[in-house]
Parts: sequence; structure tokens; C-alpha cells
Amino acid sequence: MLQDIRDNSQGVIAKVIIGLIVAVFALFGVESIIGGFISSPPVAEVNGEEITEAQLQFSTQSLLTSIGGGAELDQSLLEQIALNQLIEETMLKQSAARAGMLVSSDRIDRSIIDNPSFQINGVFNPDLAIRTMASQGYNAPLYRDALSQTMLMGQVANAFTSSAFITESELETVAALTQQTRDFNYVSVTLGTRTLGTPVSDEEIENYYNANPDEFTQEETVVVQYVNLDQDAIADEIEVDESELLAQYEAERDEFEGSSEKRAAHILFEIGSGQTEGDVVAAASEVKQRIDNGEDFGEMALEFSIDTVSAEEGGDIGYTDGTAFPESVEAALEILALNEVSDPVVSEFGVHLIKLTEDAARVFDSFEEEAERIERELKSAEVDLIYSERLEDLSNLAFESGDLQSISEELGLTIQESQAFGRQGGSGLFGDTSLVAAAFSDEVLLEGNNSDVIELPTGEAIVLRVLQFNEATVLPIEEVEPEIAVILRTELERQAVQELGEELLIAAESGEGLDSLLEENELSWLAAPTTSRNAFNVNREIVDYVFSLASPEEGDPIYSSLTLNNDTFVLIELQSVNPGQLDAIEESDRESMVSSLKTDLGGSDFTSYIVNLRENSDINAPLLDEPTF
Repeated sequence: MLQDIRDNSQGVIAKVIIGLIVAVFALFGVESIIGGFISSPPVAEVNGEEITEAQLQFSTQSLLTSIGGGAELDQSLLEQIALNQLIEETMLKQSAARAGMLVSSDRIDRSIIDNPSFQINGVFNPDLAIRTMASQGYNAPLYRDALSQTMLMGQVANAFTSSAFITESELETVAALTQQTRDFNYVSVTLGTRTLGTPVSDEEIENYYNANPDEFTQEETVVVQYVNLDQDAIADEIEVDESELLAQYEAERDEFEGSSEKRAAHILFEIGSGQTEGDVVAAASEVKQRIDNGEDFGEMALEFSIDTVSAEEGGDIGYTDGTAFPESVEAALEILALNEVSDPVVSEFGVHLIKLTEDAARVFDSFEEEAERIERELKSAEVDLIYSERLEDLSNLAFESGDLQSISEELGLTIQESQAFGRQGGSGLFGDTSLVAAAFSDEVLLEGNNSDVIELPTGEAIVLRVLQFNEATVLPIEEVEPEIAVILRTELERQAVQELGEELLIAAESGEGLDSLLEENELSWLAAPTTSRNAFNVNREIVDYVFSLASPEEGDPIYSSLTLNNDTFVLIELQSVNPGQLDAIEESDRESMVSSLKTDLGGSDFTSYIVNLRENSDINAPLLDEPTF
């Protein structure tokens, strides 16, 4: 596990350096690879500075990699996005130069020295740095120059994103809006049984049927015959003698039993430059004494361990079967009691304090519990071989035969028949799109051939042919009459609800007859006092609509209405709007709001700056004028 931690740390470092180098390359580093060998034609000019085809292709590939795209992405669109990025980066670089912005040599040197990818055991290694730079197409001067440009770019962006501020007055305005509540009442008029006394005539049903034939058209379908070469069926053919199972079980048990699994935590001290091993061991011993005196091991790990990943988990470095950790660590674990902390232990990684956190002897499951797994594994290789041989035969026979009968006889596969299914697929096997596509292909449907072999992820291989084709047909009116009656009844209900709703709104606005209308239709007001923008105790459509209404004058409510997505009519009486108060926001939420506003404002300012640079720059980029669709 310790090695895993080390590997993971290197993985993070690798991501950091790759991210840095990709960013540098995308901005300025392409010439370090190809410049001097190939003269790339410019694809754009920004205030006289060229952007080459090579830069564009590298930036496009980096963009494609970053979004994880594939061949389905439009290449010309990607190139336009990448070119826009390069243009903006070039403008920012020029802006920094005009402003006389510089990065000191000391800062560049410090950034290189502090780069973990150039360090061994936390110490800068010049040979490693040079090799790493060279592996990415850089020498030291080119790398320094590219790093300088990247840091300058960061300074320009940071000047905007870090300088935004919010005044107390602005905070109060934001709080008044975001923390605002509203007092309102509402009445919901839902679809129900208001029109049960109104009949739906046969003529109306027939008219609807004739006007909407597509709604009652049954899609074209096929019924197919097929044979299925199934790995599970092959496995059932193979018999494994119980003596083989028992022999394999005993071999695995002998290897397994007696081993134990321990879980450990550690505090890792670095043996750095200017320190001897004895110095570090002494420092570790002092920490050990503090732990013995009652201080928490996890807190000591956070304070002292250079393995920051494990330190955040109380020093936990996981499990070992006796081989995962360095020998000296494993030896210490063997003699520790549960929850005991070792004296300082030296390994190639530094000096450790080891704590045994779990210790469990492992017991191999019984033969009855393991027999099925062992049998499956013993059969696996033979199944794969038989399946491969039969699959080749199946493919040949599917091509050579004019039906499935010869395949069935040759390979002993049963000819099966599907239920009818359409182009959208059916149930079971025929929910698989590859089978549906094969069934409706010209070769199978029109020419009457066997399909090619279709291999499924389930370990099955199918060959099919069409037995019956059913053309699309409009269902007779007798079959769909109940469905049409429901559709027409629902429309009648919808109209009735809207008519009643409009009556309620007119009565509310006129101040006459509203109470009697509500009583007559068994409706009542629902109160929603001090409802916030994010309230979930009232339908979200209603809340969103209420907060879009203008504020009413004091003592004079506003009446309005909306129809929900489910066709419910809602009458609304907005009584008052209550501004939010900044003082009512908890300190932590206030700090979060301020931080979010600053980030948004800084980002907006930076975007505006980019737009202004673009408007005042001389940009020649024919590629951006080309259509992308």
C-alpha cells in the first residue's frame, strides 16, 4: 500500500506537469518542437504576430484531449474554438508586454526548483529537470521563456479575478433580492370530472380518428427466426470431475490459509539535505513520546507526516498481506499489538512511526462455497476455445446457407422464433439495437438472406433471417375508440378548467362574486406566507411565476393566473413583497455570497477586458469566417 501511495503521488505530479506543459505548449511552446525544422504557414495574425498552422493543430489536439471527444466532433468547429483561444492568448501576451509586466528570474527559478516533477525525495534534481524538459521538446532556456509567458498570462488574469470587490450597499441590494420573500394565496383548478355529463359523440370520435391517422398507425414489424450460439450453453456441455474441483480447491486453500491481513497507519518523516538519519530518528522518537503521552496519532500525522495524502486519513496506508510495504515496515507490523505504535522504523522512503490498526487472520471459504467458482474458472478456457471454433463455423455457414436449417443441423443449435418487433426494438434479445438493425437491413429484409453473425456483450452470437414482414397499418376505429374518447374527454376537461379559471380571475379583479364561485366549485384559497425563491413546499412553477410579478401597492393585492404543465389552472393573489435583510444572513453564508459575487464580477471584468482587446486589435483570421455547418 505504501508503494501505491508513492505511485499515486507520482501520478498527481505527472498530471501537474502534463497540465503545465500542455498549457505552455498551447500558448507558446509549439515552436520549441518544430520551429527551426519546418516553416509553418500562418493561419492568423494578431497585431502583426503570426499564429502558425502547427500551433493551431497542437492546440486543437489539446482541446480534443481535454474534452475527451471522439471522431463524431466537428473538426472545423474544434479548430475555430482552438484558434479563438490562441488569438485571445496572443492578445493577453501582447497586453502584458505593453503594460511592462515582467516576471523576475528569481521567481522563475523558484517555480522550477519547487516543481515536484523536478524533485527526488522533495529535493530539486538538475539532471531530472533537464531530462523532463527534454522529453517534452524543451531545453532549459526555452522552458524558462515558456514558463515566464505562462506566469505573465496568469498575472493578467489574476489582476481582474482577484481585484473585484463588493460594497456594503451592493451587498444589501443583493440580499434584498436573493433573500426576498413573498406573501400570496392561490387556488388550484385541476382537471377532474367537470364534464362527465357532457357526452362524447360517435361523430366527434370519427372526426378525430380521420384527422389524426398517424396517432393510430401501427409501425411496420418483423418476425424473425434465429439461432443462438451461447457460451453459457457450451459451459453446460462441459463436465468437470469433482476430484478436479477438490484438487484445485485444496491447492488454493494451501496457498491462502495461514496468511493474515493487517491494516496500518504511519507518520513519515523525510531525511532531507543537512539532516542525518539519526537526527530524523530522534525527531520521530520525540513525536512517539508525545503519542505515548496521550496525543492523537492522526493529529500528529497531520502535523508532521510528509505523506499528506495518508495524513488526511489519520495516517492510514491500507492493508497488507505481508508483502505490500517495505520489509522494515512489515517486520515492525509483525511484532506490534493492535493499536500499538512502533519505535522509529527506517525505510528507503524515510523514517516511519507505524501503528497497527487492524489485524485479522483470513480463513478460506469451504469447498461448498467455492466449488461453483472453481468449476466456472476451470471451464472458462475450454469454453473460450469451443466458442471460438463454433463461432468461425457459424460465420461460414451463415454466409453459405440459404436458411437456418443447415446451421441448426451442423452445430446443433435450435431454431427459435421472435415476437413481432419494430424498428424501435422489442423485448428480450431484440431490445439490442444491433439485432434490430440487422433484421431491417436490405440484405436480410429485402433480399431474404441470413444475417451476418451478430455478437452480443452477453457472450452470445446470433444469426437471424426474416420469417414475416408486417407493413405499417392504421388500426381500425373500433380498436382505438376508447383511446380517442379519453383524449376528447381530457380536452373537454381542459377547456372547462380554463373557462372556470378565467371566470375566477375576472371575479377576483372586479371584486364581485369570487367567494360564491369558489364555494360553488368546492374550491378554496391556499396560503403561502413568506415564501422564498427556493421554497419547495409550493409547486416550483407557481413560485417562479409569483417571483416574476411586479410588487403590489400596499393593501392592494395583485391578481394573476398561470396554467401549469399538467393543465392545472392557478389563480394567484400576491399580497406583499418582503425585501431580504443582509443582517439576517448567517456569517458563513454571507462570506460564501461575497466570495461568489467577487468571483462572478472578476470573471465578468476579465471577459469584458478580452472583448475590448479583441475590438481594438488588428486580427486577420480567415478560418473564423468559414461556416461550421
